[in-house]
Amino acid sequence: MSSSSNSSVPELSPQAIEKVQQETQFWLEKAVIGLNLCPFAKSVHVNNRLRYVVSQADSPEALLRELAHELLSLMRADPDEIETTLLIHPRVLTDFLDFNDFIGAADALVEDLELDGTLQIASFHPDYQFGGTEPDDVSNYTNRSPYPTLHLLRESSIERATETMADTDAIYEANMQTLERIGLEGWRALGLKLSEKG
Repeated sequence: MSSSSNSSVPELSPQAIEKVQQETQFWLEKAVIGLNLCPFAKSVHVNNRLRYVVSQADSPEALLRELAHELLSLMRADPDEIETTLLIHPRVLTDFLDFNDFIGAADALVEDLELDGTLQIASFHPDYQFGGTEPDDVSNYTNRSPYPTLHLLRESSIERATETMADTDAIYEANMQTLERIGLEGWRALGLKLSEKG
C-alpha cells in the first residue's frame, strides 16, 4: 500500500466539510436512490439512519485509525438510530490505485477487530474502475462517488434487505443495464460530475 500523503491538501474548513457532505448526499439521492443502484439505500436515507463522517485524515495511516473508530462506533450504535456510515475522505487516497490498495488493509482491519461477519466495507471513488473495463466505461459509475468514500455496513441490514430478492446478483446486472441505458449524458443530466478519467 502506498503511504503517500496528500498533506498538501489544506485542512477542510467547516464550510468545506458541509459542501463535501452536501455533494455526497446529492449523489446518494440522485444516483444511488434515484437510479435504484442500491435497493435498500432509500429506507436508510428517508429514516435518517445514515451517518455522514467527513474525515480530515491526510495519510492512509490516519484514515485507518479513523476507520477503526467508526467501525467500533457503528458496532455500538443502536441500528434504529445509525444503521450505516459513510466515511468520506477528500484529503487522502484520491488516486484510485492507492485507494484500491487500501481496501485490503480496511478489510484486514475488520478481521483484526473481530467484526468479520458483523460489519463489512463497500468502496466508492470518483475514478472507480472495475477490472477488465476501460476508464470511460459507464458501468464504472455504479461505484463512482464525488469523493473517496468507505461505506460501513451491517451484515444484518444487508441480509434483511436481500431476503425479498431471489437473486442479489440481479442488482449488479440491473445497475449495468441502467447505466448503459442512460449513458454518460444521462449521468451528467442528473447534475452529477463525470470523472476526469471517464
